[in-house]
Amino acid sequence: MQIQTMVPTMVPDNAHKDIPGNPSTAITSKIKLNDRSNGQPLRILSEQDWQFWIHNGYIVIKNAVPKEQVERLANFLWEFEEKDPANPDTWYAPARSEMKMKELTNTGMVEVYNHQYLWDNRQYPKVHEAFADIWGTEKLWVTIDRANLNFPIRPGHEYKGFIHWDYDPETKPQNVQGVLALADQTDPNMGGFQCIPELYRTYDTWKLTQPADRDHFKPDVTGFEIVKVPMEAGDLLIFNSTQPHGIRANTSVNKVRMAQYISMMPAEEENEALRQWRISSWRERKAPEGFAFPGDPRGWEQTRYSTAELSPLGRKLLGLDKW
Repeated sequence: MQIQTMVPTMVPDNAHKDIPGNPSTAITSKIKLNDRSNGQPLRILSEQDWQFWIHNGYIVIKNAVPKEQVERLANFLWEFEEKDPANPDTWYAPARSEMKMKELTNTGMVEVYNHQYLWDNRQYPKVHEAFADIWGTEKLWVTIDRANLNFPIRPGHEYKGFIHWDYDPETKPQNVQGVLALADQTDPNMGGFQCIPELYRTYDTWKLTQPADRDHFKPDVTGFEIVKVPMEAGDLLIFNSTQPHGIRANTSVNKVRMAQYISMMPAEEENEALRQWRISSWRERKAPEGFAFPGDPRGWEQTRYSTAELSPLGRKLLGLDKW
């Protein structure tokens, strides 16, 4: 077994101790999001998709990953969580770690980050091409992020849906986030992604009506329509990080929302400390350290699974090979 004390800790200037965002990539990119001012053609998105993305701050890419590939990961998540999909009595075990970000408590975050099945989806070419459209460059790094098994609310297992930002929109972050559906999420009662495109569009005027001491990560959403985005297994949703978003409560009888969080942003190959941390995270199966990332106290990734095999594309998306 590898000596765990030799693994580098989170890069100091990238440790998200007080904000929700994923620390495996930078908070904001030095490269601005694609505005297509150079007439660049699209790879995956249609022109209609592009206009929807610009107007609404999110877009769903249909069938981004093959159904059998997402089903394989979904089955693994049940195994990893020691829960039986056919037996709801197994779904509501106590959390293994305390979640510092309280709104995520009981929302079903699965603390697995570097398993082969997660990497298979990250390095699937269509996923990369979709993010390349959004950024206007193929030279991207993928976030090292987790998955979600979101169960119906039960007595003793309550939580509220929420809307927040992972990054202070006042800082104008050049960043996007993404979620891959591992099961159909067409029932609006079963939880899943929600957002407020109207607030995304009107933020600069809305903020003038807000108190000076407002929470820059949790907006007052009074008067806004919250959009519940339906997805089918294999669909990838990408949203602008200035989009107010969150998880809605699963009020269904027996349906489970399942997802993998995937995003990409321009590679920072000159940031050697961050590049080395990412490589160590993959090789040693280590979770990011941050406000919203408690990790798995069982250490199953280190003791039960092997380092994921990467395709040539995956090696670049990690930072192991340079673009």
